[in-house]
Amino acid sequence: MNSSDSQPAVTSADRRFILWRQVWGLAAVQGAITLTWVIYKLYLPKLLTGFGFPAGLAATLLIVESALAVVMEPLMGGLSDRRKQWVGTRFPFISVGVILSSALFIAIPCFAIFVKPDSVFRLLLPAFVVAWALAMTIFRAPALALLGQYASVPELPQAASLLTLVGGIIAAFGPISSQFLLSLGAPVTFTLASLVLLAAVALLRSLHPPATAVEDSRQQAGSKMPVSIAALALIFGTGIFVAWGSSFLMSLLPKLLKNQFNAADIKLIIFAFSILLALAAVPAGKIAVQLGNRRGMLIGVAGTALWLLMLAVFLPSGLPLIASAILLIAFLSLVNNGAIPFALSQVPTHRAGLGVGMYFGGIGTAVSLFPLIFGQLSEITPVSAAIKGTIVFIAAGVCIAVSIKTQPVQSA
Repeated sequence: MNSSDSQPAVTSADRRFILWRQVWGLAAVQGAITLTWVIYKLYLPKLLTGFGFPAGLAATLLIVESALAVVMEPLMGGLSDRRKQWVGTRFPFISVGVILSSALFIAIPCFAIFVKPDSVFRLLLPAFVVAWALAMTIFRAPALALLGQYASVPELPQAASLLTLVGGIIAAFGPISSQFLLSLGAPVTFTLASLVLLAAVALLRSLHPPATAVEDSRQQAGSKMPVSIAALALIFGTGIFVAWGSSFLMSLLPKLLKNQFNAADIKLIIFAFSILLALAAVPAGKIAVQLGNRRGMLIGVAGTALWLLMLAVFLPSGLPLIASAILLIAFLSLVNNGAIPFALSQVPTHRAGLGVGMYFGGIGTAVSLFPLIFGQLSEITPVSAAIKGTIVFIAAGVCIAVSIKTQPVQSA
């Protein structure tokens, strides 16, 4: 890593740079966000059934939260852009969201402790957890939009690889650490996660550099550029299709492994796959810097789609399945790691929050519409999942390819 940790010189506004300390701070925030969601999804069914709600309500609430995120993510990202224009920083906006979400996260187990299951107030629990999910949308897009300040556009994939690495590792450990997290109890687990989130944001705030003449000049130049509706639509569509493709892919792997390994082995193999996918973000970021992020993503979606199509035809087993999974990790890492840099490169500098928010809004749309369009994921056959996954990854590739004509001049 030969980029400097200091701000680039005022005379070199267009030079390539990465502020590694700040990127590591942002990676800590990404990890903390991932940790809270791992804990939330683990405990939500237990909390709801403990208060007499049906077990299926947890899945319904997650879909409702995703539907609300379709509006909230772009809205909060856009509002943070305006806040930055007014006061020169996004951090007041981010701080309010983090404090509110941390307070609500700690209050969720407190609600379960102090409210009796037979009380009429138990009906407030679903609304309470949805309120926490909405609070998380206040700061996620504004926080990750800071990546655009910490790296020049050509270097964004390499900087983003740290965020993908940290978030991916924490998400991978979620399933195998579930018993340990449950053994700690909801009050302790939720409180620790909230403190980790607050500490991560405080660390990032301490590392955030003051505005410089370079950043001011970039902001002023960017503020004169209009936001392309077509570019926002392509970011949104890419989020939808990548999320759908990932859902099909991650449902397909366990089904292919089920006939060859027992349940414990499948769990460990999926864990190993997730860890390798997270680690692959680092070389994927370097490759994307050399090739260009969009070209890297196009190679990634094409390779992933081809892999899924081959599975639909051959359904391999044994060593061929392992070899194909390794190839899949290489291709998919180019897609996953390039998503946020892609969103940032498609909008002017002063609308970075909106760009990232549109991508997350696309993911929310994908999650909320998936059951309506495709049915229950558990009921989709391997061949059907492979074919549908191929189609949606190709659609993602079309969005990325078309985006060449909508990319802002300052990001080229």
